[in-house]
Amino acid sequence: MRYNEQLREKVYESITSVLPITLIVLFLSISIAPLTPGTLTLFLFGAMLLVIGMGFFTLGVDMSMIPMGEGIGVQLSRAKKIAIPLLVCFVLGVMITVAEPDLQVLARQVPAIPNLTLILTVAVGVGFFLVLAQLRILFKIPLSYILIFFYGLIFVLAFFTPADFIPVSFDSGGVTTGPVTVPFVMALGIGMASVRSDKNSSSDSFGLTAICSMGPVLSVLILGICYHPEDAVYTPVGIEELATTRDAALEFARALPIYIKEVAVALVPIVLLFVLFQCIFRRFHKRQLFRIFSGFVYSYIGLVLFLTGVNVGFMPAGQYIGSAIAGSSKAWALLPIGMLIGYFIVKAEPAVQVLTRQVEDVTNGSITQKSLGKSLSIGIAFSVGIAMLRILTGLNIMWFLIPGYLLSLLLTFFVPQIFTGIAFDSGGVASGPMTTTFLLPLAMGACEALGGDVLTDAFGIVAMVAMTPLFTIQVMGLADNIRKKVRKRKLILQLKEAEDCIMYFE
Repeated sequence: MRYNEQLREKVYESITSVLPITLIVLFLSISIAPLTPGTLTLFLFGAMLLVIGMGFFTLGVDMSMIPMGEGIGVQLSRAKKIAIPLLVCFVLGVMITVAEPDLQVLARQVPAIPNLTLILTVAVGVGFFLVLAQLRILFKIPLSYILIFFYGLIFVLAFFTPADFIPVSFDSGGVTTGPVTVPFVMALGIGMASVRSDKNSSSDSFGLTAICSMGPVLSVLILGICYHPEDAVYTPVGIEELATTRDAALEFARALPIYIKEVAVALVPIVLLFVLFQCIFRRFHKRQLFRIFSGFVYSYIGLVLFLTGVNVGFMPAGQYIGSAIAGSSKAWALLPIGMLIGYFIVKAEPAVQVLTRQVEDVTNGSITQKSLGKSLSIGIAFSVGIAMLRILTGLNIMWFLIPGYLLSLLLTFFVPQIFTGIAFDSGGVASGPMTTTFLLPLAMGACEALGGDVLTDAFGIVAMVAMTPLFTIQVMGLADNIRKKVRKRKLILQLKEAEDCIMYFE
């Protein structure tokens, strides 16, 4: 009964997250970007699956992924020999990345590299950088040092990589931190840091997702240099028009088995890993085990419904809207409409809901879900606006990525460390399935309509979505730091005035 109440609450939260973007699409469909009846039907069916799926998934994550990740993180930090935890981290990073549904979506849309090659390259990158993340926590290395060094290396390598491949490289860093990876990796970091009792332990619990996001960018840039994919050609994907609502339902029915299999491939390795962990360490009691396995079932059902909804329902709508607006006499409207969609769409990312809740829990409410969500929405609005500007003008993505990351890295010296970790984690978390299945098709449809180069102009929107929260959330941290200093100064002045008053009467 208690689970039913929790599920009802999660579904209600999902409705409030998905409803704004649904209303925006409905308004566009009867105004500037009319959709065909079949596409609109797919979108509405997809929105319903999205709501139910997100409700099941977020409840499942609370019950399974988070306690499991924290338990494994604590156990790894207590190991006496460092080699075994590092090996476990590498294997974990590879396993959860190969299984990440977002990466599968991106790989299918990249014509230059075979799918398996790209997926394995990204997985190895995540594995190595998850090891690096654990070493950072063990040796108390400031996150900003690691970020500055490796992003510097990334931008140096970018100058030797073919221009067509740079946006894909940065996109791969965003998509690896999706709904399967983020809850587990974040909980792993919290578990690792919780063993320590120093003042920076809560700050160091964030940053794992940020570090893991750099691995794929670096490894795919190296792959791009080796493959020389200058001859890559993008092939437009046609969208079949549907005659009846039954045809729309059949589209979902045909896709459902695919995502049942994909999500099973994603979650089964994690379940088996948990079973092995429990057999060795006996960390969880029977009641906890029942809750965790029930959570896996909820997560599985939710992710299947969510991915079916966004892939079948949202992809065609995104492509049609982008194509319709760009092909009209008001192509400039891509900018404000893109920003409006970006502001609301991040609320429908399942991993974002997990992040904001965990941040509020770890910081004991000092950083609220509402404030973090608003900063994320503002950041994503700007990122989609920049992406639309690139499509309209053909500007190189590096003109935005280099100053954006330089400014974000510079801010790490002026904000509390916990905000740096949260900001760089948020960048990866925000670029999830809603970005790859709605915003990326939106950009691709607009780019095709304008006759641009999809590989250089449309790809990169995931990278932009992953970049702007680094700035907006750190600015929020800087403002918070300034407010605290002002309050402290006022308090000191008040105490001094009180002391002067006491001395006067004495």
